[in-house]
Amino acid sequence: MAKYTGLVTDLYQLTMTNALFKMGRHERRVVFDRFYRQNPFGGGYTVVAGLAHLADFVERFRYTDEDIAYLRSLGIFEEEFLDYLAHFHFTGDIYAMPEGTVAFPGEVLLRFHGTTAEAMLLETGLSMIMNHESLVATKARRIRTVAGTDALMEFGLRRAQGHSAGLWGARSAMIGGFNGTSNVEAGQRFGIPVLGTMAHSWIMSFDSELDAFRAYADIYKKGLILLADTYHVLEFGVPHAIEVFKELRAAGRLPRAYGIRIDSGDLAYLSKEASRMFREAGFPDAIISGSNDLDEYTIASLKQQGCTVSSWGIGTKFITADGSPAMGGVFKMCAKEREDGTFEPVMKISNDVAKMTNPGIKTVRRFYRKDSGKMITDLVCLAEEPMADGGTFTLTTESAKWRKKQLAAGTYTVEDLLKPVVQNGAAVKLPELPDIIRYAEQQMDTLWPEYTRLMNPDIMEINLSDTLQHVKNDIIEKELGRRAPKA
Repeated sequence: MAKYTGLVTDLYQLTMTNALFKMGRHERRVVFDRFYRQNPFGGGYTVVAGLAHLADFVERFRYTDEDIAYLRSLGIFEEEFLDYLAHFHFTGDIYAMPEGTVAFPGEVLLRFHGTTAEAMLLETGLSMIMNHESLVATKARRIRTVAGTDALMEFGLRRAQGHSAGLWGARSAMIGGFNGTSNVEAGQRFGIPVLGTMAHSWIMSFDSELDAFRAYADIYKKGLILLADTYHVLEFGVPHAIEVFKELRAAGRLPRAYGIRIDSGDLAYLSKEASRMFREAGFPDAIISGSNDLDEYTIASLKQQGCTVSSWGIGTKFITADGSPAMGGVFKMCAKEREDGTFEPVMKISNDVAKMTNPGIKTVRRFYRKDSGKMITDLVCLAEEPMADGGTFTLTTESAKWRKKQLAAGTYTVEDLLKPVVQNGAAVKLPELPDIIRYAEQQMDTLWPEYTRLMNPDIMEINLSDTLQHVKNDIIEKELGRRAPKA
């Protein structure tokens, strides 16, 4: 695993921590929430990803001698603070929704327990990791939703915005429902199936396309997918592929998986014609693979047109999260330590209602229908509140208290979504990627289809518990009273 430098942060995080250190307030314990306010891509959900990367980042976050020397050269930090940084390591706890969880705006994805210094120094890296990997995992799931059971291959490395984005983006693609990646490092590091065949440079290295196909078929005996669009798909590519497949069949060497990839042109028309030509030649099982700047909208449109592609290579528009270049996740304090060691709930109060936060040490509880397993709603509540026991349970809408949702006894199940990720500064054992992938599929199965629409999806209403609403209202009233002008 990588060795992470403590310089993966913003300058103001260091200057704020330095100031608190000088005041002797840097060790005050705090709790922060990580959440987001809007779904990316105008969608109905977000897929949580990035916890394996995040846990490793937190556990290995250190300031090296070189880091300290650089900070000293800035001339704004005192030696006592630099010595503190030289010995810094995280000692707190982090809880989060497991990777693959379907999440919604306004609810706690991650809860951070630590000192004020720890929260400030680690915030930027935590945000960077979860924002990126949850964003691309969500993009992947949107693509999987329209692709059905077709194969999805992640081809984004050469267009990724940096090495880390390409590496961890490939892992996030798997959480979002892809079948494999062209990224060899990701295959080795995460145990992801590596996929791919040939590029146009292979074809053009030979005197003819047919020679290139024959040479490739002679070397690689399995998964023979020939790139058919170097010159002309229907006039040359498909006929040449048919000729090679006939030769292999005559020799008893035709592999179980064989076909072509089309990387340019009208995929709907070309794929249908190619499939017809293969059927007429006696190869009805030939795979048609398609690539070329594909995304969920293009694939959905192509399928409506009868496209026969059943294996899709997705690169640029996936790895760059085209349509939503960044995820607006935020990290806000929700509780701070009092002098007596207990915690005081705090919240951000803003003129912009959307930017107000929810106070207190909270968790998220998800309710499912007992008969179908489908999701009913999520409840954000104080962690100390008792779990619903299966009896009649009432949910009250914060912004419209006359709207109540009553869950009848025996009709639902409930689970707490926040699980330990880091305890006492050490990463806990997290699920392996195959288990995360299975869990992510199960999560999507609990989601009603109206939330998965690409356009104008339904938005899940997240409820606050009555207790949390009272705490929030008390803080607001107290703050308003404090700010009120004197008579």
